[in-house]
Amino acid sequence: MKKSILVLLSVFLLASIALVGCSSSEESTESSVLDQIKDRGVLNAGINGELPGFSYLDDGDYVGFDVDFAKAVAAAILGDANAVEYSPLTASERFTALQTGAIDLLSRNTTWTTSRDVDLGLNFGGVTFYDGQGMMVRADSDVNTLTDMNGMIIAVETGTTTELNLADQMAKLGVSYQPQTFDNQEAAIAALEAGSVDAFTTDKSGLVSRLSTMADSDQYKILDDTMSKEPLGPVVAGGDDKMADLTRWVLNALIQAEELGITSENVDSFLSSDDPVIQRLLGTDGNLGEQLEVSSDFAYQAIKQVGNYGEIFERHLGEGTVFNLDRGLNDLYTNGGLLYSPPFR
Repeated sequence: MKKSILVLLSVFLLASIALVGCSSSEESTESSVLDQIKDRGVLNAGINGELPGFSYLDDGDYVGFDVDFAKAVAAAILGDANAVEYSPLTASERFTALQTGAIDLLSRNTTWTTSRDVDLGLNFGGVTFYDGQGMMVRADSDVNTLTDMNGMIIAVETGTTTELNLADQMAKLGVSYQPQTFDNQEAAIAALEAGSVDAFTTDKSGLVSRLSTMADSDQYKILDDTMSKEPLGPVVAGGDDKMADLTRWVLNALIQAEELGITSENVDSFLSSDDPVIQRLLGTDGNLGEQLEVSSDFAYQAIKQVGNYGEIFERHLGEGTVFNLDRGLNDLYTNGGLLYSPPFR
């Protein structure tokens, strides 16, 4: 009896080993998203597409903070910041597009949360913009804080973190309100302008962006209240560490470059630097590019063609723009912000 059991166990073990071998072989032949991008020669990026300052059409081309990050990733992988195909996506479409492989990278105002990271099986590539949820109301209303909003109708975009944040904050404050959901922000803003809702809530950066496009912007105001923490960042599909690592280290490179004073204009002058930190960052020494399975000068290409983090921020959101956003939390840690890059080594 024991011999028969041992024989059966041996057969089962051999079969298991064979199955594992087949599985490993199949997995090894499956190309990663990073490999697919290289073969295709184009990065497929999902964006908002209708959010001024972050991603919107300007003379037929998509521009903005999130667009530039996608360009930086394309420059790092392909050596060409313009090798990007953009897909404008709504909040409810964005994750499905990633999970089905319709896009390689989601560079769209998306909050990093536990459920999205774990339950949806997505990979966040860091935080590109630290934000918080705010509220927009009519300027002539008596509303100055959230506690003044009892009984009001508040517009909120469906499929976003703002729905739950709004419910949490209002319950905490004991404020009764009526939520009205919309498929996109354009519809929510239209309802506010038409007077069918009393307020609109989303990330503060989004409110500033929307306010800049409203015909009578002086008739609306953004409350000082901040309802949540909204760490916004790029997202890739789960299960593919290559693309996740590459995305994360491109962001780190843009931050590190600003800290070192390296810009798109002067980066070439740093190629002869004797500083080992700069050498590793720009790829003149070390094998960091090889580790990430891209060219050794991946960071140089991103910085040269798109700029460091500060350049991108100022170009689309800073003092020289209609948004006139202060860096605040989105400044380097040396200036009191939260931006901090791990070591390139």
